[in-house]
Amino acid sequence: MASPSLRQNGRMGTVEYRSAEPAEVPALLEFWAEAGENDSRPADSEDAVEALLLRDPDALIVAVADGRIVGTVIAGFDGWRYHLYRLAVDPDSRRRGIGSALLDRAESRLRDLGATRIDAMVLDANARGQAIWRSRGYGPQPEWSRWVRHL
Repeated sequence: MASPSLRQNGRMGTVEYRSAEPAEVPALLEFWAEAGENDSRPADSEDAVEALLLRDPDALIVAVADGRIVGTVIAGFDGWRYHLYRLAVDPDSRRRGIGSALLDRAESRLRDLGATRIDAMVLDANARGQAIWRSRGYGPQPEWSRWVRHL
């Protein structure tokens, strides 16, 4: 069941917050190429985003203004843990509350799914991202390191 579309009026006009739609996958990839923090991350693909939307249609929340995507966040639950990924806001739309509104919706979604703890993936070199997460009460967990293996 898709989450309801919610609108917020602000300085940039009306911003709609809703679940992403499969037809938006190419636009999402273009948006992340410009607005996302892409260092040290594997390339996103249409197949991967389509698989996410097929498995969990409400995981990818978008902010849309004037018919274009201006923000995203993925609020994922893998059946065990609750994760936030791909928080991104269009550079020309930043400092207008879109990121906070996206995080409000993402945290609410995960809380409704039973979350008592949420983690967010933040690159060590992403100072702007770290400031945003800290302002929301997140912090690094020093006793853990992320280990990866490329396949």
